[in-house]
Amino acid sequence: MNLTAEQVQDTSAGPDPCLVIHVREPRIDAAVAIRFKDRMRELTDQARGRVVLDLGEVEFIDSSGLGAIVSAMKQLPEGAKLELADLMPNVDRVFRLTRMDTVFAIHGSVETACHHGC
Repeated sequence: MNLTAEQVQDTSAGPDPCLVIHVREPRIDAAVAIRFKDRMRELTDQARGRVVLDLGEVEFIDSSGLGAIVSAMKQLPEGAKLELADLMPNVDRVFRLTRMDTVFAIHGSVETACHHGC
């Protein structure tokens, strides 16, 4: 599962940087859900504050992928919060139809998420 992480510091958002995790895959589905959860755990095990999941390259997500993202949120260290950014229309639709848009803060872009928060 190709995920990369970077710290984005925004002094207006407080002392903790925004951890951005870029999903470099076109799909989050049953075939990759377990690897996704494992890789997210590796990248976020020391996270503090906000974690922004960049879904800009993800064209498709199924129920297993949605479950993997919820699991990734639940396995975050105490005090860390998972937010989503840059959803393609099909992916955005899945979050809205399942009402998961009430669980996650969803931002139009990574830049908006990291520099303006919610």
